[in-house]
Amino acid sequence: MNLQLQPTPTEIVYPDSDGKPMAENTLQFQWIMTIQGNLDALFREDANVFVAGDNLIYPKEADISICQAPDVYVAFGRPKGYRGSYKVWAEGNLFPQVIFEILSPNNSRTEMHNKRQFYRRYGAEEYYVYDPDVCLFEGWLRDGNRFVEIGDLNGFVSPRLGIRFDTSGPELVVYKPNGERFLTFVELAHLAMTEKVRSEKLAAKLRELGIDPDTL
Repeated sequence: MNLQLQPTPTEIVYPDSDGKPMAENTLQFQWIMTIQGNLDALFREDANVFVAGDNLIYPKEADISICQAPDVYVAFGRPKGYRGSYKVWAEGNLFPQVIFEILSPNNSRTEMHNKRQFYRRYGAEEYYVYDPDVCLFEGWLRDGNRFVEIGDLNGFVSPRLGIRFDTSGPELVVYKPNGERFLTFVELAHLAMTEKVRSEKLAAKLRELGIDPDTL
């Protein structure tokens, strides 16, 4: 008797990289890291808000040709943790609600149009594009099955994130819900050092007065 062996299904491999660089210049890279880092810090206490950058999103199972890697995205309702890529069907069918793209000089109009259509088609609620070279900031909000461009982003508050955008100056400024400005990592390090020096001076002054600062 001959046994007919059934072939083992081929496992689909979803690449973790599209082979493209994260950023094409230092300015673009700084903005990507600033937005991603500040948003990650903003939602650090919420276990069900996932913030990532330059991570491939696959909206359809078994089709590796349909994907995009936004510079920064935020997925509400998804747990924090490391991912090689974001597979929508494995994430409770939740597509990231907020997308940020930071332009480089090599991004074409056609490329950005196709990206916007991708995010609109698969479920993003808010889509923002910033060109730091010319300080051009654009945004779109979901209205049913379409994206509607936001007319004036100066003072606009993201419905999902609660952050406020200021486009009145020479570059984009982003404010947290508590009014604090998004800071670069260099600015954060400087702030931390300043606070450390201030704290050490205060402790020294208290000791001069005969007060042990460790008891306060």
